[in-house]
Amino acid sequence: MTEESGPERDPETPGTPGDLLGAFRDVGAAGRSGFAAAKHVGEALRALVAADIALARSALGRALAFTAVAIVFGVSAWLLLMAALVAVLGAAMQWSWPLALSVVALANVAVTAWAGWRAISYFEHTRMKATRRQLAQLGIGDGDGDNEGVADGDEAARS
Repeated sequence: MTEESGPERDPETPGTPGDLLGAFRDVGAAGRSGFAAAKHVGEALRALVAADIALARSALGRALAFTAVAIVFGVSAWLLLMAALVAVLGAAMQWSWPLALSVVALANVAVTAWAGWRAISYFEHTRMKATRRQLAQLGIGDGDGDNEGVADGDEAARS
């Protein structure tokens, strides 16, 4: 075994001046790749927030539309129920007015309940749950109770 020296020495062998320069290059390359990865994470988070805001905006419009339907049918149901009360005080035909108006009023109440349920389900999209989950994973924000089911399960597991 002979000791290698001079320019014939392997640059991968520890202790050579090329190793320190190579290590600095490796650290610089790792820093650049880390910065690029952080940049991609930021772009992905920005895209998530933009998509979540677009979903919330769309859901808000739909929720308002179904709320309007619920209000219209709720008012008409109220008016029909009042008409049934007036008809009870009035005269009746073969099929009584109160019965006919009550059937229509109950149909309106059913549509009102359906539209209200749909409005509530669309309002859930305005909470931006996906963005909150991602921000919570990054340690930003308090989560605002998004993990309520998880917390309840944890409490049940402890007891």
